[in-house]
Amino acid sequence: MRLVLAEDQFLLREGLIRLLEHHDFEIITAVDSGPDLVRALEQHRPDVALVDIRMPPTHTDEGLRAVLTARETRPGQPALLLSQYVDQLYARELLADGRGGVGYLLKDRVFDGAQFVSALRQVAAGGTVMDPHVVSGMLSHSSQDTQISRLTNREHDVLQNMAEGRSNAAIAEALVITEKAVANHINSILAKLDLAPSKDDNRRVLAVLAYLNR
Repeated sequence: MRLVLAEDQFLLREGLIRLLEHHDFEIITAVDSGPDLVRALEQHRPDVALVDIRMPPTHTDEGLRAVLTARETRPGQPALLLSQYVDQLYARELLADGRGGVGYLLKDRVFDGAQFVSALRQVAAGGTVMDPHVVSGMLSHSSQDTQISRLTNREHDVLQNMAEGRSNAAIAEALVITEKAVANHINSILAKLDLAPSKDDNRRVLAVLAYLNR
């Protein structure tokens, strides 16, 4: 799988290169600034980009801006963004086009290499991966919405797990309930949010996040 890496910290960048190469990713190029990332994405059109949000020259949101620019010219360009900070605005901008193929993880909450690589592959395949802290903030921010407030506590838990990209089986395991119960909760959630039920997990997650983003 062809990958463009954008990270300005030398040691972290080199560590990521070794981790990714170990898992059979082809690192097309590794850049350390926003402008270089824009050029790399335009030139190489990778299967997925792994991007630090805050990069030179201003260390604000160059990585995010580069990804959004790339997704305008190449709709659906997969990108997983890394950050040290929870920023709901960043997450909402990333999700705004509703196309999938995006992720937002917090650097200090990535504890497992295999899980991290799995998230990267999920994004490359068009899925959506969000750190639970980011999802919690989005749900909390939307908690005053009439439709969200209609959800039961258990439905709220299921919705959060859905937004984190988990399958029905994974949600059942996390909440210690049956898969049938999860499916029933999801049908109820989608009905209360006026969202049509779908068997496509990616579309399901995107529909929920698109609703939270409006």
